[in-house]
Amino acid sequence: MNNSGKATIKPVIEKEELVIVGNGMAPGRMLEHMLEIDPGRYNIKIFNAEPRVNYNRLMLSPVLSGEKNYEDIITHDDDWYAENRIELHKGTAVEAVDTVRKTVTTRTGDQHSYDKLVMATGSTPIVIPLPGHNLPGVMVYRDLDDVEEMLLAAKTCNHAVVIGGGLLGLEAAAGLHEQGLNVTVIHLAPYLMEKQLDKPAGLLLEKAFRERGIEVMTSASTAEINGEQSVTGVTLEDGTHIPADLVVMAVGIKPAVALAESAGLSVNRGIDVNDQMRTSDQSIYALGECVEHKGVCYGLVAPLYEMAKVLAHSLMDEKDAYTGSVTSTKLKVSGIDLFSAGEFLGGSDGRFDYEEIVVRDAAKGVYRRLVVCQDKIVGIVLYGDTSDSAWFFDMLLKGTCIDEMRSTLVFGAAYQGGADTDPTAAVAALPDSAEICGCNGVCKSVVVAAIDNGSHTLDSVQRVTKASSSCGSCTGLVEQLLTLRLGDTYQRSAVTPLCACTDLGHADVRRLIKAKQFKLIDDVMQGLEWRSSCGCAKCRPALNYYLMCEWPAEYADDYQSRFINERVHANIQSDGTFSVVPRMWGGVTSSSELRAIADVVDKFDVPMVKVTGGQRIDMLGVKKEQLPAVWADLGKAGFVSGHAYAKGLRTVKTCVGKQWCRFGTQDSTALGIRLEKYLWGSWTPAKVKLAVSGCPRNCAEATCKDIGVICVESGFDIHFAGAAGLDIKGTVLLGHVNTFDEVEEYVSALLQMYREQGHYLERIYKWAKRVSVEEVRKQIFDETTTRRAYASRFSESQAVAQHDPWAERVNENVHAHEFSVRQTTAMEQVV
Repeated sequence: MNNSGKATIKPVIEKEELVIVGNGMAPGRMLEHMLEIDPGRYNIKIFNAEPRVNYNRLMLSPVLSGEKNYEDIITHDDDWYAENRIELHKGTAVEAVDTVRKTVTTRTGDQHSYDKLVMATGSTPIVIPLPGHNLPGVMVYRDLDDVEEMLLAAKTCNHAVVIGGGLLGLEAAAGLHEQGLNVTVIHLAPYLMEKQLDKPAGLLLEKAFRERGIEVMTSASTAEINGEQSVTGVTLEDGTHIPADLVVMAVGIKPAVALAESAGLSVNRGIDVNDQMRTSDQSIYALGECVEHKGVCYGLVAPLYEMAKVLAHSLMDEKDAYTGSVTSTKLKVSGIDLFSAGEFLGGSDGRFDYEEIVVRDAAKGVYRRLVVCQDKIVGIVLYGDTSDSAWFFDMLLKGTCIDEMRSTLVFGAAYQGGADTDPTAAVAALPDSAEICGCNGVCKSVVVAAIDNGSHTLDSVQRVTKASSSCGSCTGLVEQLLTLRLGDTYQRSAVTPLCACTDLGHADVRRLIKAKQFKLIDDVMQGLEWRSSCGCAKCRPALNYYLMCEWPAEYADDYQSRFINERVHANIQSDGTFSVVPRMWGGVTSSSELRAIADVVDKFDVPMVKVTGGQRIDMLGVKKEQLPAVWADLGKAGFVSGHAYAKGLRTVKTCVGKQWCRFGTQDSTALGIRLEKYLWGSWTPAKVKLAVSGCPRNCAEATCKDIGVICVESGFDIHFAGAAGLDIKGTVLLGHVNTFDEVEEYVSALLQMYREQGHYLERIYKWAKRVSVEEVRKQIFDETTTRRAYASRFSESQAVAQHDPWAERVNENVHAHEFSVRQTTAMEQVV
């Protein structure tokens, strides 16, 4: 009543009409926030193309595998919409938006007005337009309809191929495998989930899928899907055929923007929105996978939920802003634990360098890697043990300074603390039950007890506990415990680590590669628990060589683990240009070869041509971009690489011998050419130079080479272990032989012994000093069986090394690997 006694009539405020196109997880979360703030603010209508209520798409994989059903993954059932007076139109797609009249038109022609409109149209799966992609039996994996279609197909199908090794592809593969199908995953990238994981974690994931019985083919490109009436198989670009009666494409998604485009909204890859999730039309907002915010489209649920909260506040006229998201990833496959977040690939932001902290437990298949920049975590990769993922991610989001806990950080929340200056801080923080030696199941308390009871050396701890006595990868931890218990009285072992990524020396690494049959660089790093994710400029070339030497027929030479000179078959100079040295067998050339070199010099305007000390011709000043063409022209003339840059055979220097020289005793030129043609192309721990002199006058200077042959009247004296560089050293006599054939056998056996025992970058004279000249002489000259075994292994290795002419490999390897635009590895810093 007012003062006059008349009743006061309050004005009726009409509710605004809010229309939502799409009913996925993001709009569902937005509605929950809106109902918390003001449940009566809007009349809400939802139009959903799917014929069902809101459900949790993250749980599609358990539905496919049979662990759950549809009812288990419903987020909001019909009663929830009724209770909150939300009008849900299931199975009703919106086909047009009139931004002037502010109406939406459904597929049936019905029109509905709005005051505010939210577009949550989601995304659509990408279908590669391969031949056969329209065949019955080819499916995508995105929503519950797709899952139901796959479950129906699984009842009659036997073999499934999943194209795509990302999150959805792997979840589909695991689910179909659980349904009893034989499954093959085809992935274009070199390792699985390359957008969410680094290579070591991706390879561990591949191993886990193989152990489940799921075949994985990486670096594989699909050419066509076979079949006439239905799918019968898949053919790859390399001609491989894989039988299949079901093919699932899971190669990615793209924002569903057709409706927004037809309405005239600003669209790039996704629908453009500002920090309040508003589109270019002031009455229209967008949310979810269809959105592009500051150039970024998100396909993971966490960013969509962050958007949903901001949009709820915007629709309630409350201040909030979406500024972008730091994403994290988990794979929803039972029994596989992985987590990644942030800038997990590392790199550089132009101002600061990134560093990494890595721990591996080979026995348990655990890999942890933290990427740190300016004492803050900026990237995380966890595989096998994700128990600390929330703690790490929280520090990443908050920008927590990790300086005070750097030594123990990677071990997790339970072990934070310690100081960088204390090398035993991490092992001191481990509980007594922590496993130190995975090979022999030895825990920390056992090692500590042995030390306290008098085992004060690494050898004695190994004898008493067996810790560090198998693979040796836990040697560093054992020695840290010795240091922790004995202090300065303990002297660490004298083994020089291969590099900062491991405590193992060259000999142990070589021994374990053979013993554990590691055949990939990444397998070595995981199995020997490397402290870095991808190695460094010291260990990658060494591992590449060791693997190539041990498994010549199985290991594929990794060009990106070579130094720049080896990658481009040329020697980098002080001004950044390169020198090119074609091989001249035994220093002998011809007029046609000289003309070919002259033509290259003229064609490419080479500024300097010089005769080398190794009796060859060096073209200096060649630009990097010219190298493929230079080698192509030289290859046409029959030249192969002179390897003037390589850890391999460089030259075989000769004199003219008895064919021309009045003092010559044997045909040294012919022998030198024979040796060079047999030995070239063999990669060795360090550079190798040979020489053959036709008489003891030694004009070819054979007695200061790695291996030298002196021709005498009765045959040939074989020398080795000379040097004429930073160190000046004459050779020592290995022994005497009588024929060309024997020279080839003994020299190749000597070279193979060096290849198998030499440490990477260790010259022959240093290797000989380490193993002793007497031991070399014994194995090469005194033990016939041993020598012939070495020679046989060298021959087998050469059959692989020289299988393809180098001139054919130059375009394949040099051009593809070095001159294409690419992301570089740790080796890029090595020039």
